[in-house]
Amino acid sequence: MIILKDILYKVAIEAVKGPTDIAIDKMDFDSRKISKNDVFVAIRGSVSDGHEFIEKAINNGAIAVVCDTFPEVIVSGITYVQVKDTNKAMAFMAANYFGNPSQNLKLVGITGTNGKTTIASLLYQLFKKAGFKVGLLSTVKILVDDKEYKATHTTPDSITINQYLKEMNDAGVDYCFMEVSSHGIHQKRTEALHFAGGVFTNLSHDHLDYHATFAEYRDVKKSFFDNLPKTAFALSNVDDKNGQVMLQNTQARKLTYALKSYANYKAQILENQLSGLLLKINDNEVWVRLIGTFNAYNLLAIYGTAVELGLDSFEVLRLLSELESVSGRFQFIVSKGNVTVIVDYAHTPDALENVLKTINDIRTKNEQLITVVGCGGDRDKTKRPIMANIATTLSDKVILTSDNPRTENPETIIAEMEQGVEAHNYKKTVAITDRKQAIKTACQLAQPNDIILIAGKGHETYQEIQGVRHDFDDMKIVTEILDQLQK
Repeated sequence: MIILKDILYKVAIEAVKGPTDIAIDKMDFDSRKISKNDVFVAIRGSVSDGHEFIEKAINNGAIAVVCDTFPEVIVSGITYVQVKDTNKAMAFMAANYFGNPSQNLKLVGITGTNGKTTIASLLYQLFKKAGFKVGLLSTVKILVDDKEYKATHTTPDSITINQYLKEMNDAGVDYCFMEVSSHGIHQKRTEALHFAGGVFTNLSHDHLDYHATFAEYRDVKKSFFDNLPKTAFALSNVDDKNGQVMLQNTQARKLTYALKSYANYKAQILENQLSGLLLKINDNEVWVRLIGTFNAYNLLAIYGTAVELGLDSFEVLRLLSELESVSGRFQFIVSKGNVTVIVDYAHTPDALENVLKTINDIRTKNEQLITVVGCGGDRDKTKRPIMANIATTLSDKVILTSDNPRTENPETIIAEMEQGVEAHNYKKTVAITDRKQAIKTACQLAQPNDIILIAGKGHETYQEIQGVRHDFDDMKIVTEILDQLQK
């Protein structure tokens, strides 16, 4: 039996109508999931306002409502709890409901524009190889040790997070690595979680459809580090101009990593090939299977995190050499016709530039680099021309196509991308709305030794068009097309 007042511990309550010493079954912010003896939390979202569904939640069986404004009609026998911020209240309530599971394992949050998924997923790999039971909360999937669940958000809602963390407790998980998005921070989904550490990767143009300005986007990320406890560590990439900003007000132990600057964890790239990287990390050399400068940063963050969590530094280097790339992150195949195809999730200007520069650093320039790229619909429009400019500047041929158009017209999205193409690059650019046809055209254009980059979707196995998700896997489709062309 769970008592309402117990799960309200640490919640900033402004007013209460009705008793709080009542037994409740569960809590939810979706009125459709409410049943008898539940608590309904009214969340004000970007699409709908939970306060409009209080009556429905009560009709479905709710015996308590948490809201920031009391409804006009107060129903007899229902407890109403008024709070200043229902998102924050739900975070504390969820943590209390599930027994504050984050306190029973070492939870590390990874935030930044790019690299979150790679770092979190590879930390999971590394700690599994080291013999620990490990959890993962990521864009790609959720793992409770070996048990896998489908991920729906980069950072799930606070109820879902704590539910998975409780399951990790029950499974005896020692460490959990979690992607922390700016949306998740802003919507207080990570409030009330006890973090053992936080990692900052980098900050570049993204999510300006949600955040009003880049400064707001930066400050939201910074607030994650501001809230870390004294017992935690804060590991920041100080080659990024915002790296030191993240550490300014944190109570956590301040640590840095870099390739170009003085830092606690320092790396140098000795060799950069399609087969991997030779790195010198804090004066020790290690060969890794991942590729590119951006992965050197990711691996350095992983190294620093593992050492700060107590693993032996030489053992960490050995484990780094065994790590395999994450699905949809610089994932590549070489066809029978000797065409190299790279599939990458790069969906921001910075990520696309990093991937293309990495390819250009490795290639001989005697081959063509053909890039297939699009931009998502119903998202930040300002990055569309920027991404097209980057693609056409750093590639020999570019096919502009659909990504996940969602509710937008894909041809409109492509037209907005084309505005960023400089006049001297027009001849190397073609627009093909159908993504499968765009990939097929790239394969038909490719000659032996050429390189094809398919950017934007990476690990995703669907394409969202007018609210409907259709099966679409870039790697699967390009493999099938190449096999057909080479028969």
